[in-house]
Amino acid sequence: MARVSGRSCIVTGAAQGIGRAIGEALLDEGADVCFADINGEKVAQVAGANRERAARGGGRVTHAAVDVTDRAQVRAMIDHAVDVFGKLDVKFNNAGVNKPMNFLDVTEENWRLITDVNGLGCLIGMQEAAKQFIRQGTFGKIINTASIASRQGFDNVAPYCASKWGVVSLTQSGARDLAKHDITVTGFAPGVVATEMWEQVDQDLMEIGAAERPGQAMEEFSSEILKGRVAAPEDITGTTTFLASKDSDYMTGQIVMIDGGMTLV
Repeated sequence: MARVSGRSCIVTGAAQGIGRAIGEALLDEGADVCFADINGEKVAQVAGANRERAARGGGRVTHAAVDVTDRAQVRAMIDHAVDVFGKLDVKFNNAGVNKPMNFLDVTEENWRLITDVNGLGCLIGMQEAAKQFIRQGTFGKIINTASIASRQGFDNVAPYCASKWGVVSLTQSGARDLAKHDITVTGFAPGVVATEMWEQVDQDLMEIGAAERPGQAMEEFSSEILKGRVAAPEDITGTTTFLASKDSDYMTGQIVMIDGGMTLV
């Protein structure tokens, strides 16, 4: 369908999971995509594996190593994408981390790690993308990854919940401030998605005594999903491609829930 043909996109947290799937779906629809991740070696491999896909879709692919909490690195990532593609049209702030701890055990270190990446990283990504759109004098889209944890608190992942509530607030604040520059800011909130991050969370929950066996946490969470199953990354990308396309150009300040009906708000 080539819904995003000619649009230049950056996706952070793109070495695996939802981020990789977002980037690959954009390539299938004709976009130019910069896969970005803190793991430079892995994201380079992902970009290399997608060169044929990019050619089939009519777009181009590149990659960048980036720590989203480091403004200089974020600027360098955007400059690289613009050097390769000529412009920036869409910025996905998808990079995120989680490290479960029981509520009374949460440390300052745990709090700062999670809120820095998920909150500050989102803010910096939004700011630097917006500055690029303004320099270009063009319409631009910023798309943020929230979570079901942005709608309710969970006891073993309090900093993660707080950080994702922050993503919702940043999306609304950015939408209000950037509208005058013809920049839209939207987001999406996945539920339980079968990714490498969830596998690690499952292991972490067992280590802190919140789960007794592998897969227990995912089973318990998925029992509340109206669709009756956890999501695959591909269940998310129809919405993310829509948000990157012209079909959503009139949307701003909104978070789209993609959780199989787990959270009804």
